[in-house]
Amino acid sequence: MLEKTYDSAAVEPRIAKIWEEADAFRAGAGAKPGAETFSIVIPPPNVTGSLHMGHALNNTLQDIMVRFERMRGKDVLWQPGMDHAGIATQMVVERKLMEQQQHRREMGRDAFIEKVWEWKAESGGLIFNQLRRLGASADWSRERFTMDEGLSEAVLEVFVSLYKEGLIYKDMRLVNWDPKLLTAISDMEVEQIEIKGNLWHLRYPLEEGVSYQHPIAFDEEGKATEFETRDYLVVATTRPETMLGDTGIAVNPKDERYKAIVGKHVILPIVGRKIPIVADDYADPTAGTGAVKITPAHDFNDFEVGKRAGLRQINVLNIDGTVTIKENEDFLEGLDHPAALHGAWDRLEGQDRFTARKIIVEIFEEAGLLDKIEPHTHAVPHGDRGGVPIEPRLTEQWWVDNKTLAKPAIASVREGRTKFVPKNWENTYFQWMENIQPWCISRQLWWGHQIPAWYGPDGQVFVEKTEEEALHAAIQHYISHEGPWKAWVEEKLENFEPGEILTRDEDVLDTWFSSALWPFSTLGWPKETPELDRYYPTNVLVTGFDIIPFWVVRMMQMGLHFMKDEAGNPVEPFHTVYIHALVRDKNGQKMSKSKGNVIDPLDLIDEYGADALRFTLAIMAAQGRDVKLDPARVAGYRNFGTKLWNATRFAEMNGVKLDPQFVPEAASLTINRWILTELARTARDVTEAIETYRFNDAASTLYRFVWNQFCDWYLELLKPVFNGEDEGAKAESQACAAYVLEETYKLLHPFMPFMTEELWAHTAGEGTERQGLICHAEWPTPAYADETAADETNWLVDLVSGIRSVRSEMNVPPGAVAPLVIVGANAQTRTRLERHEPAIRRLARVDEIVLADDAPKGSAQIVVGEVTACLPLGSLIDLKVEAARLEKAIAKANGEADRIRGKLANEKFVANAKPDVVEAERERLAELDQQLATLGIALARVVEAG
Repeated sequence: MLEKTYDSAAVEPRIAKIWEEADAFRAGAGAKPGAETFSIVIPPPNVTGSLHMGHALNNTLQDIMVRFERMRGKDVLWQPGMDHAGIATQMVVERKLMEQQQHRREMGRDAFIEKVWEWKAESGGLIFNQLRRLGASADWSRERFTMDEGLSEAVLEVFVSLYKEGLIYKDMRLVNWDPKLLTAISDMEVEQIEIKGNLWHLRYPLEEGVSYQHPIAFDEEGKATEFETRDYLVVATTRPETMLGDTGIAVNPKDERYKAIVGKHVILPIVGRKIPIVADDYADPTAGTGAVKITPAHDFNDFEVGKRAGLRQINVLNIDGTVTIKENEDFLEGLDHPAALHGAWDRLEGQDRFTARKIIVEIFEEAGLLDKIEPHTHAVPHGDRGGVPIEPRLTEQWWVDNKTLAKPAIASVREGRTKFVPKNWENTYFQWMENIQPWCISRQLWWGHQIPAWYGPDGQVFVEKTEEEALHAAIQHYISHEGPWKAWVEEKLENFEPGEILTRDEDVLDTWFSSALWPFSTLGWPKETPELDRYYPTNVLVTGFDIIPFWVVRMMQMGLHFMKDEAGNPVEPFHTVYIHALVRDKNGQKMSKSKGNVIDPLDLIDEYGADALRFTLAIMAAQGRDVKLDPARVAGYRNFGTKLWNATRFAEMNGVKLDPQFVPEAASLTINRWILTELARTARDVTEAIETYRFNDAASTLYRFVWNQFCDWYLELLKPVFNGEDEGAKAESQACAAYVLEETYKLLHPFMPFMTEELWAHTAGEGTERQGLICHAEWPTPAYADETAADETNWLVDLVSGIRSVRSEMNVPPGAVAPLVIVGANAQTRTRLERHEPAIRRLARVDEIVLADDAPKGSAQIVVGEVTACLPLGSLIDLKVEAARLEKAIAKANGEADRIRGKLANEKFVANAKPDVVEAERERLAELDQQLATLGIALARVVEAG
């Protein structure tokens, strides 16, 4: 006998062990001979990571598809692996070393990297154990790591190939620089944090003899009526410290205020440099003063303006964010005008950028050049790891020619070879790809794939897969070129010592570089392997929208560039990209530690079980809609599992067990033919929903079938059969119920794998031919249909449900009974009433069924098909009291609804309130409208009955 209650904490580890011992999820497990393949690569979590709710959603959806396709007999590979997470991992290990009073620069690169590998062996990969707890059925024997030898070989192959094709190069450009971690970081590692700061208005003197008429008064039409002569320009900035690197002032070419001085110059305070006033559309006449200081080496927009205007790029900050001017050759070059405030340099040299900001403001104030200060709230980019404001910094880095690589990837989506679900995410993809910028791939770290580039004594770069190949290339280069280095190299070769001729680039590659190769590097590329031939391209990628530009785009680019079919045509890494939404808290707010609203999936698994969490995430994963997760919902879907468990136990107590001889077509009872028809409909609907990535529809269909149709109606309607004396009907129903349960376990398995595996094993029974695990069972494809039986039983369900709804709406006491009057019944309905009268009386709590030509006075009416079912209420409730109660409830709901409508009609509220607050109000209004509709129907029935 099945245990009285389901204990997820005891069952889940045991089932997981069974799967592991059976090697149930290895590639090809359970596949039919010659089966079609289905492959997915896991978005590799960071080696430092732990399971968060985004991982839980992402991997639940992948696992649903993987288990579904495995049960359909396909050769399935779900490829797991981890990302080495350069910055995150280096920070973790550095912090641990600092606790032991060790510093990486003191121990050296090789020793530090050895420590990272030690940490990875001991502590890395925690998240994989957590994914197993979630039930992820990946082929764990094939686990890959982006720093594995094979994947590192792929990285070398790609880097060297792209370099020799001219698609990787070195260049001086602006990057996101983290002054704390001392490295360039990607856009994804930058978060915008809103801070309350200031907007400083600074006066820049015009060159000698230049002035202009600045408007100071305007008429009603905005036309200037008064002017004053100014020999200075006012610029507004949130970053006064960067003014040391200004090389121009931009004004809008249509701005009448400044047309007369475009092409003239200002004298940069503190510095003394003459810098031009240029016309550029970037300057917004309506923002600030309309005149913008241009610092090409310290601002991404200014960098572009500087390129258009031919302005110099002067870096005035060190890598740690301190000021460097006194010995800065770029800064000192071209100082063709005496510095009016030259003595300030000593005060600024070596100061932190924010200290320098204060000093510069003080200097401007002392010189009478501080026009005004305005409070200003604005978003400041911060490094998500270092936690300090990032600094746009001009540095020489390695770059990928994204524009060239983007063209085939754009065409793939445009021409439909790869599609996005939901389709609207294609717009994000195209927007990114069609405006794509070069990709900075170098990082100033030690942990990661070290760039395979070596430099000769004159700075000449040699890019090869190994130092030996680079040395060979260098020798050929220097020996074949006449010049000062030829003799030097020849001399070195006579007594050669490694490292004397070449020096390796110290930088490592951006983590996303190796991740971009994930779909094929994990299968053994650049070697020709059986796995690569069989499982590439993969079928579908499941990921969040936030990494479309950083991962999806780059996998498309690299896959199309390096992977070819037999005819030499580029091959996309996947045919579908399914983009899931965010998991937010129950109020729709993004989860964050600062808000204190983070929900730990492991806590939910501990309390409710993995199946309950998985089913909750699936049923809420509507395409294009964020998941608003309330732990109470998880508790509710745990109850759904309990419902199925109790239904199985009830069936077992009533002699339900598998009958190998049972076939649906042999069923004779209407109730059995009904449930078999509904089972077939459910299987078709669930299959179609999973195939089209409508996971919420699949889960909702299963919920409705299991809870409503099977548990609430089928088992309830079978009670008289189980307790009756017709042994034939009983035996058929026992076999049918067992068959339906078995098929239900299969349909539910991708969503709730642990419980269904447990029930599958328990209900096998003696003497059956069923063997193996449910994860390898054949997916249900029932074709049975008896529409007549389905229509009749659904009519019965609708009738009883309608009566129950009226009783509930009218507050009829549970124990009260009344006659049921049927008006307008045709011959078919009369036959149904006669056949199902015992069930109607028992389930709807009516004492008799009467046929009539007219509805009796004082009755509530329910339309079912062609008949009107009437329930006399006068003898059951006080109609006046009930009407008063309903009117009071309607008035209260209307009052709250009017209040919310007023708020939503207020444009200021909608514009200024947080989006999640506005959305919550809209959702509450929708709930109230639904409540008012229900109350209105109930009141109408009471009035009609009175």
